[in-house]
Amino acid sequence: MSPLTLALVYLVGLNLVTLGLFWWDKQCAIHRRWRVPESTMLTLCLVGGSFGAKTGQGLFRHKTRKEPFRTSLNAIIVLHLGFLSALVLPGFRGSVVAMLHDASAALFG
Repeated sequence: MSPLTLALVYLVGLNLVTLGLFWWDKQCAIHRRWRVPESTMLTLCLVGGSFGAKTGQGLFRHKTRKEPFRTSLNAIIVLHLGFLSALVLPGFRGSVVAMLHDASAALFG
């Protein structure tokens, strides 16, 4: 399996799990049962499940007004868009690599 295929399988699977977790947490909220910790939900978003989280947030109308959760999720999405831009846009990728190289040279000599 190629690295790109493996990455896509990982992202699709993680986003489906995150979407399901938002559904599960909404059901638990409705039935007043044990809830999924927000830290768990945000961790799944941070490691790649942000699309599933945003989809679940809109689809199930869950955690749409909850602060600081909403702001944290939006910040993670902006971070992911920045990473995607760095991977896709050659000029941006080159400037990010140059900036990281300069920063590491300044820090480590």
